[in-house]
Amino acid sequence: MSSDMSAQIHPSAVIEPGAVIGPDCRIGPFCIVGPKVVLGRGVELKSHVVVTGQTEVGDDTVVFPFTTLGEIPQDLKFRGEATRLVIGARNRIRENVTMNTGTEGGGGVTRVGDDGLFMAGSHVAHDCQIGNHVILVNNAALAGHCVLEDEVIIGGLSGVHQFVRIGRGAMIGAVTMVTADVIPHGLVQGPRGALDGLNLVGLKRRGAGRSDIAALRELLDALGGGTFRETARAAAEKGSDSALVREALDFILGPSDRSFLTPR
Repeated sequence: MSSDMSAQIHPSAVIEPGAVIGPDCRIGPFCIVGPKVVLGRGVELKSHVVVTGQTEVGDDTVVFPFTTLGEIPQDLKFRGEATRLVIGARNRIRENVTMNTGTEGGGGVTRVGDDGLFMAGSHVAHDCQIGNHVILVNNAALAGHCVLEDEVIIGGLSGVHQFVRIGRGAMIGAVTMVTADVIPHGLVQGPRGALDGLNLVGLKRRGAGRSDIAALRELLDALGGGTFRETARAAAEKGSDSALVREALDFILGPSDRSFLTPR
């Protein structure tokens, strides 16, 4: 074990040989830290936290009781290959959260960005790629290989199907099943999720202008009137002065293994 002198480790915690504990870390009662774990500066494990596998936890991240980070994937194809979980800085990971390492077939790394909030009982499966300032509300679950761009919010008790991409600033309502890609700043809700407009509250909070929002609404209306990708391709060829529209079109025309949620 390599532990900085400034780290505070409760006597009941188990820190296995090989673990790296950064400066100013606080490890509470009955925590377990595995031999390939690296904790950055100021990481706090409150109590009864398990961090195992080849896992890195970024600076000033706080992990609440009964969370498990870095256990093997829940994937029957997994054969024990060396894979990783990389968590960024300043995340808040609440009670009973689970985050798994990657798989060889998915690139080998599950990656979580900075400044996220993962509320109680939420789950991040193998090979997910999660951006910055993402929020998973209580008991939201991501299946394997999902991509969440920055500032995405997933409502409570919602599930996201494997390989789904969710664009920047999109919001998924509570108790929603997401089975296809979601455009940036989209609003999705309903038991079988459908694109139900734009995340206007989020757009306004981020300072989007009226002209940008109007242009994005116009694109959304056009996408509902024909073949999704063909309409997007035509709009991209036409061009747009709106950065939000260009972002949405780039997302739609980007690589994906799934279709898109379309307007009702």
